[in-house]
Amino acid sequence: MANNHPNSLPPPSFRRIRSQTWPQENDDDIDLEELIASLPKEKGFISPIQILYRNFWCPSEVFPGVHSFCRHFTAHDSDIILACKPKSGTTWLKALAFSALRRDVFPPSANNHPLMSSNPHELVPFFEFTIYGQAGELIDLASFSVPRLFATHIPHDSLPESVGQSGCRPELWSGGRSSMEEYLDYCCRGIDGFGPFWDHMLGYWKASLERPDKVLFLKYEDLREDTAGNLKRIAEFMGVPFSEEEERDGVIEEIVKLCSLSSLKELEVNKTGKPGVWSTENKTYFRKGEVGDWVNHMTPSMAEKLERIMEEKLSPFGLKFRVK
Repeated sequence: MANNHPNSLPPPSFRRIRSQTWPQENDDDIDLEELIASLPKEKGFISPIQILYRNFWCPSEVFPGVHSFCRHFTAHDSDIILACKPKSGTTWLKALAFSALRRDVFPPSANNHPLMSSNPHELVPFFEFTIYGQAGELIDLASFSVPRLFATHIPHDSLPESVGQSGCRPELWSGGRSSMEEYLDYCCRGIDGFGPFWDHMLGYWKASLERPDKVLFLKYEDLREDTAGNLKRIAEFMGVPFSEEEERDGVIEEIVKLCSLSSLKELEVNKTGKPGVWSTENKTYFRKGEVGDWVNHMTPSMAEKLERIMEEKLSPFGLKFRVK
């Protein structure tokens, strides 16, 4: 993780504090290894082991960070949390949300804009991977500027109680990933990271209907179709609506251009760098981003199977996705 971090101002930095008690192996007399041993497990496709924890399948390598986050995070009313399933446009959403939220300090036209030198995952850290996911140290949350901007893959109903009890605004970026028949089989059985995926979608969908002022539900297809219009929705939801002057000056269009996948993936930091938390290279976070690209990865029978399950699980609640 880079030391210079614009989510914390001024000066932009993440402060790390040493912790002698993390992971919480003896926290409240709960031994982490004993806890893991007591929970149901299944073989995973991407993660070798999935652990059933708080009613979702948690990849084993992320479990300590997830457990610590769920037990110890205290939400502030002004917090903003980007929640999503893995591989559903998270990198793009982080760039858009960060640029809109911090545009008063970092105008999109600035040559030194943080996106020029930092991957979006560095600017908007994951709770389970970054903040609570590194043994021996924690990020000092007091060093974040307000409103604090975070991200998570954890389902809505499994978030720490303080998130629901506070005025914190979880914001969902919704999408999906389907590739390879074996992976699809795991998904259809509900054994995918932070899934079942239909429970993940429905949790945030229902919350957005019950508390539209606190939960904004977005779909990848809609954001691709009208990026500028949905960016305005995101900014308004975060409490930083674009002024008429900003709209006249083209600030929205500047942010859209700055955060486009074509622009981001051409930056040197996203060609060669790594977020610093795990070994994945930054360039792997930038795919085609095309709606309907599933046809190049799934057979018609696989698509039919997935659509049938989505219809069964999601449509009774009024949630539908365009797949073409």
